[in-house]
Amino acid sequence: MDTQSTKEMPTGKPVSSRFSLGFRSILIGFIAIAMLIPLFLAKQVVSDRTFYYRTAISSIADTWGTQQIIAGPVLVIPYTEHIISVDTVTDDKGETRTVSRDLFNEKTLVLLPKDLHLESEIIEKHRKRGIYDALVYKAEVELTGHFDLSHLPDNKSKRIKVQWKNAWLAVGLSDTKAIDETLPLRWGKNANSALKPGTLLTDLLPQGFHAKMTNLSRDLVLPEFRIKFSVNGSEGLSFAPVGETTTANIESGWPHPSFIGDIPPVKSEITAEGFSANWRVPNIARNYPQKWLLKEGKHDLYALKSGVKLFTPVSLYAKIERAVKYGVLFIGLTFLTFLIFEITQKTRFHVIQYGLIGLALSMFYIILLSLSEQIPFRMAYLYAATATVSIITLYTISILKSFGRVMLILLFLSGLYAVLYFILQMEDYALLAGAGTMMLIIMVLMFATRNLEHDS
Repeated sequence: MDTQSTKEMPTGKPVSSRFSLGFRSILIGFIAIAMLIPLFLAKQVVSDRTFYYRTAISSIADTWGTQQIIAGPVLVIPYTEHIISVDTVTDDKGETRTVSRDLFNEKTLVLLPKDLHLESEIIEKHRKRGIYDALVYKAEVELTGHFDLSHLPDNKSKRIKVQWKNAWLAVGLSDTKAIDETLPLRWGKNANSALKPGTLLTDLLPQGFHAKMTNLSRDLVLPEFRIKFSVNGSEGLSFAPVGETTTANIESGWPHPSFIGDIPPVKSEITAEGFSANWRVPNIARNYPQKWLLKEGKHDLYALKSGVKLFTPVSLYAKIERAVKYGVLFIGLTFLTFLIFEITQKTRFHVIQYGLIGLALSMFYIILLSLSEQIPFRMAYLYAATATVSIITLYTISILKSFGRVMLILLFLSGLYAVLYFILQMEDYALLAGAGTMMLIIMVLMFATRNLEHDS
């Protein structure tokens, strides 16, 4: 046998010297690129499961309650305006005479509160459908404030007749089927009126409830009202600041709020035990007046709103999808590590062995996805990473016939998966941590390959 055409490696396998380091690097690079196919298939599986998850969450929200928006209350007062019309009429003979006619115009006044205060406690709950868990809530809502009845038409005038018995108070709510419990409208000190379905204002407040003012006094100048109800919902809770001055206070035991809407809270406090937020909104911030006639003005009470969203930090499928994005990096770094291991330890792996190691790395994401849907993510990640690292380590031991030399690969893969786990837990600093980790790994690889020589 020609000793110049073959070299005996420590594994006892003869390897042809015509395969230079550059050629093997290119070949291994092609294998790494080919591993994009199983990674793409894993990403498709994650996308499908994400779609099923969102469908289940949407279905739960439809039955439990969607995102709730509260608008109101508004006071609606119909009245009749009596107008005497005097016309001069000329008949066929040229004689003129004065004719008077009584006209009765039916009008409806919409009056907004002089001051409005919203108090709400959001109690987070969880609902499951199959293997999917949805974050929902039950909100205890109380609306208090005053109406300035001096804006009403003068009932003492013979030309105006206020139909107070036909007046009503309406509150808009985006998903009325989720109302859980209500208390009667309290008007003044002792008067009450039961809440009834519908707002009777389909254009202004499409959905909600109302209370008749039939037995409630209109003689009070600034009557105090109180409306209390509980409602189910999901995602978030918002309110429209319809008062001349609107204040709101929302509290919850959920520690991850995301304040949404057009106006942020003037004060908020977020702790591990929950959050509280306060808003104060003057009427100058909105684009509709304090009162108007129903058929003579069209305004959108939902144009300006504020509130809070129950934010779920880095959801399960978002974590796994982010982990898949690191898949190419994992395979590339692992292959590069094995290539450097070949150079420094004077041994070689077969290209098929590289392919099988790449497939094992790709299977990590499928294992992680299937386990995390059944058990907590941290345990699923531990089991999936342990299984992947163990398979590759045992396979490498069987190839090299040496446990000691494989310890470097074991430590490298374990460290790589540990770093990925901490990156996945981060929200605002994930990109920074990933970039810093990459630079550190590149520095280590540069140090390991500093003495490489050119192929002969």
